Amino acid sequence: MDIRVDSSKCTGCGICEKTCPFGAISIEDRKKEHPRFKRIAVISSACALCGACVEACPFKAISIKKEEQKPSEDLTLYKGVWVIAEMAEGDFHGVTFELLGKGRGLAEKRNTYLGCVLLGNGIADKAGELISAGADRVISCDDAIFKDFYDTAFVETIAAMIKEHKPEIVLLGATACGRGIASRISGRLKCGLTADCTGLDIDSNGFLVQTRPAFGGNIMAEILSGNTRPQMATVRHKVFKPLAADPAKKGEVIDFPLPGGIELNMSIRDFVKDVTQRVNIADADIIVSGGRGVGSQEGFKVIENLAGTLGGAVGASRGAVDAGWIPYSHQVGQTGRTVCPKLYIACGISGAIQHLVGMQSSDVIVAINKDSQAPIFQVADYGIVADLFRVLPVLIKEIEQSRR
Repeated sequence: MDIRVDSSKCTGCGICEKTCPFGAISIEDRKKEHPRFKRIAVISSACALCGACVEACPFKAISIKKEEQKPSEDLTLYKGVWVIAEMAEGDFHGVTFELLGKGRGLAEKRNTYLGCVLLGNGIADKAGELISAGADRVISCDDAIFKDFYDTAFVETIAAMIKEHKPEIVLLGATACGRGIASRISGRLKCGLTADCTGLDIDSNGFLVQTRPAFGGNIMAEILSGNTRPQMATVRHKVFKPLAADPAKKGEVIDFPLPGGIELNMSIRDFVKDVTQRVNIADADIIVSGGRGVGSQEGFKVIENLAGTLGGAVGASRGAVDAGWIPYSHQVGQTGRTVCPKLYIACGISGAIQHLVGMQSSDVIVAINKDSQAPIFQVADYGIVADLFRVLPVLIKEIEQSRR
């Protein structure tokens, strides 16, 4: 695509300069005199072709010319929706079942099958779990090389599977492992990839509509991969709901041989578990989170006390993590974890959009904040306008007394 400024229409008014979110537009003196206007908008290489200036210009002086692109191959050869299963210590990561649940709906809309890629060592009995969770086919590669997570082995094998079977859509979890291999797979296949999606759907043309936050979470962008296949996306844990397991469901298991020539450029010496959390916030049913309103690392003790009383996990906003009051592993939000507990208690959290993206799908949200105008109250089911250090001790006491 190409963006252009019509010199005969541009007045140099500066509206486009103020509108551009990338600071890519400046108003400069014309190099040649013009009979009417002496200044003109100049667009730099920082332009991302978002189109904001095109809509803002009252004189229709800015336009984006889209070059017609054609697929490099016959896209009708691609069929099926695939989910890349992720395992840790012999068990599936929860995002695998969530993606199978969403993938089931996408596959039905495309009138195709739902496949699941399973890589591991000694996994012969695991395919049934994936079929029960919604998969029609499991494409499996069982080899000792997958005992530990060597990203090169995963990338080369999955890319080879995709080249042979040609799925139309490929979904991965936006986990450390999923993010680590997704971009490398898309690079090998020369196809598009949308990261951290919060929504997936099929449009009237049969394309995968991939929705994700953009501009710091201030807008939701809908992205299409119109000319390449497969259409790839990563999705965060807890965004979609898994289907109820159906032990009676039947499916096909396809054994795939390990590709030859895989060279590992690293070795794993040891794994160190994160012991800073008693409960993983991504899996917790109850989360008590603290923000800048907690005031200090010492202030998080009352947050921890309430979480302990409820048998929940401790969460935090980015502000609290950046201040060094609590480790990053507790961070909830766009740059932290996406959570969906049954109960989320936000203490001293104002509710920036980046935080809301990570927790607003919680079943019940309770907000405690001294500022009655805090945005967190807009998504809360219950709100308490008060000092958290006065509210939480009373709440802890009442919970403890109710159990006696």
